[in-house]
Parts: sequence; C-alpha cells; structure tokens
Amino acid sequence: MVAGDRVIDRRHFVAGAGAAVVAGPAKASVAVDRFGTSASQGSVILLYGSDGLTNSGRYEFAANMIAGAGYTVLLPRYFEATGDRRARYSEIKNKFRAWQEAIETVTGAQQGRFALVGFSLGGALALALAARDRRVRAVVDFFGFLPPGLERALLPPTLILHGDADRVVPVSNAGAIERLIKSNSGTVQSHIYPGEGHGLSLASWPDAIARTQAFLRAHL
Repeated sequence: MVAGDRVIDRRHFVAGAGAAVVAGPAKASVAVDRFGTSASQGSVILLYGSDGLTNSGRYEFAANMIAGAGYTVLLPRYFEATGDRRARYSEIKNKFRAWQEAIETVTGAQQGRFALVGFSLGGALALALAARDRRVRAVVDFFGFLPPGLERALLPPTLILHGDADRVVPVSNAGAIERLIKSNSGTVQSHIYPGEGHGLSLASWPDAIARTQAFLRAHL
C-alpha cells in the first residue's frame, strides 16, 4: 500500500501460532504495517499506546522518521488480539499478557537484530518483551510505565523520554525504570522534558525523534 511518500506493507501474523503468516483475514490475526524497505541497519518494532490507532498520524509520523534513517519499521496492530480499538485503563492489567503474546508472534518472525520503540502502554510492553527476548538490541521508551516483574531483568540499552508534567504516567516511572536498569548493570539514557505532559507537544517531537534515531544508530 502506498500513501503519499509512505510505503506500507500490511501482513497478518496469527496470535498464539508462532510466526505463521496468514494470506488473508483471520479471526485471531494481528495486522502489521511495514514502513520503509529491507535495510542492513536492522528492524524496529514500533508499539502504539493506549489510544491505539485512533491517533494514527502520531505513530505513522514516528515510523516514517525512523524508516527514513534506514530501518525497516513494523507497526503491529496488537489490539486486534483482544478486539479493542483503545485500551481501557481498568483492563490494561488483565489484557497486558495477551497483547504481549500477540506482539511476540511478530518479534518471533524477526531474523537478526531488532529494536523496540514503544509509546506509553507500548513502552511498558517494549520493556516486558525485551526482558524475555535477548535478540532485542535496544529499547526506546516514550513516557511508558514500569511493568511489574522486571526487578531482576537484564534489559538491553534503553533510552527513556518523558515529560515532567505527565499526569497520566507520572515521571516517577522514568526514574524507577532508570534505577532498575542501573541496578542490574545495564545501559540507560534518559531525557526529561520540562513542563511536558503525556504524549509530548509538537515542539518536543523533533528532539525526541532525533534522540531516538541517534540511539538506534549507536545500538542497533
């Protein structure tokens, strides 16, 4: 599929069935949008937040910027595994594992090195996934929360981007993630944006994307 200067290749991975590819629609499938072309720099799995693709422009912009730096970017529509368009805060705890398993059907198909870039809920999922898969070379966490059960996890190099005025996922989560990684002798960088709330403003996005590109170049 081509939209303007975007190249999107939509595929389906069967949730709970390894890396099987479905030729057409499937009841329990997860669609994946691909941005860019195969590249030697590696692949990046981009994970949206609790708003899903109801605000698709934000995630497509990020995917295009990362793809423009020479990476293949995959955007799994992991909410399809639970039939959601958005995540209700009251259901995140109960559905977190199902979403993680749906994304693993996509990461399981990857060959070679790859990174995870997650926003809010997607950031938490990225950390949880990286703790289980040693092939993940880097994580970029945009204002995500610290998922439980990672106290002794060995995480790959991680970049944390968060606003200090975030009322949805308090910036204390950024500090907790950083301390956890350092306590396990991991590599972590963080940048806290003064006065920024959840999602960051348009004024901060260019800097956040530039930091993401630089971090991926260094570690992927």
